[in-house]
Amino acid sequence: MTTAHTVDLAVRRLLVAAGQAPSMLNTQPWRFRVRHGPVIELLADWDRWLPVSDPRGRSLHVSCGAALYNLRIAARAAGRRPAVRLLPDVQRAPEVLACVDIDVRGPATAEARQLYELIPYRRTNRAPFDERGIPARVLADMRAAASTERARLLFLDRRSATDLLDYAAIAQDQLAGNGDYLIELAAWTTGHGVPAHVQGPRAIGDVDPIRDFGHRTGKARFEPHPRLAVLTTAGDEPIDWLRAGQALQHMLLAATGHGVSASFLNQPLDLRDMRRRTDPHHRCGHPQMIMRLGYGPAVPRAPRRPITELLA
Repeated sequence: MTTAHTVDLAVRRLLVAAGQAPSMLNTQPWRFRVRHGPVIELLADWDRWLPVSDPRGRSLHVSCGAALYNLRIAARAAGRRPAVRLLPDVQRAPEVLACVDIDVRGPATAEARQLYELIPYRRTNRAPFDERGIPARVLADMRAAASTERARLLFLDRRSATDLLDYAAIAQDQLAGNGDYLIELAAWTTGHGVPAHVQGPRAIGDVDPIRDFGHRTGKARFEPHPRLAVLTTAGDEPIDWLRAGQALQHMLLAATGHGVSASFLNQPLDLRDMRRRTDPHHRCGHPQMIMRLGYGPAVPRAPRRPITELLA
C-alpha cells in the first residue's frame, strides 16, 4: 500500500503542488495513487462531490483538471516530461481521471519553473479590485494559456459584462430558494471549504460581483464595471471538463504572474447544471467558468488538505 511515508520526497512535492489548485467551494475533490514507473493516477474523490449543485460532476472534473495542470507543471519544473492520458479506462476504472507518467527526464524550462513558483501565490480574490484596465498584452497571455490547453477565453465588453452580472444575481436569488442547495452550501462554508475569512466583504451599492456564501464580513464598494471573462470548450463531456480545468489553472497562473487576480461567478452555470439543461451549440463553445478579473489586494489562502488525505 502506498502511504505518505513511502512516497518519494520528489513525488510528494508534486502532489503538494497539485493540491493547491482551485475547486468549487474549495472541496478539493481529488486524490492520487502512485504506481511504479513512476506513474501518478489522478482520482475523483466522490466523497467531496456536490450532488445538489453539481449533479453531472462537471465542476468536480474542472476542479480535478486544475489539479492535474499543477501536477504537470510541477513535474516539468522538476526536470520530468510528463505523459498524460485522460480518462484512460472509463469502463473498468471510472474513478481514474488521468494517468501521468513522469518516468522520462527532460530539461526544466524557465517557463515551467516560473509557473511552478507562482502556484503558492494564486488566490481566489473576493476583495474589491481597483479600476486599472488590464493591458492588452496581459489579456493576450491569458488567452494563449487557455488556448494551449484546448479551451477558449472570451473577454466580455462592458455591456455583455453588465448583462452577465444581472444573470448571476438572478441565479443567486433562485439558488437561495433551494433548501437542498442551502444545506450543501452551509456544509462547505462553516469551518472548512470556504470559511468566512476568505469570502470577501458585503457590497455597498448596486454592483455586487461576488458570490454570496452567507458569511461575508465587513462592507466595501466594488469596482463599478467589473471585467468579466468566460472560459469555454468545444464540447461538454468529462474530457472537455478536464481540459477546461487545465486551461483554467494555466490561465490563472499566467494572470498571477502579471499581478492579476480572479474570482468566480458560476451561479448561472450551477443553476443550469442543477436543472440538467445543456447548452445549444454555439460557435464560441460551451461555457465552463465565469471569472471576474482585475488588480486586487493581497488576500489569505483558503485551507488545504494535508498530503496524508490526498493519497489513495
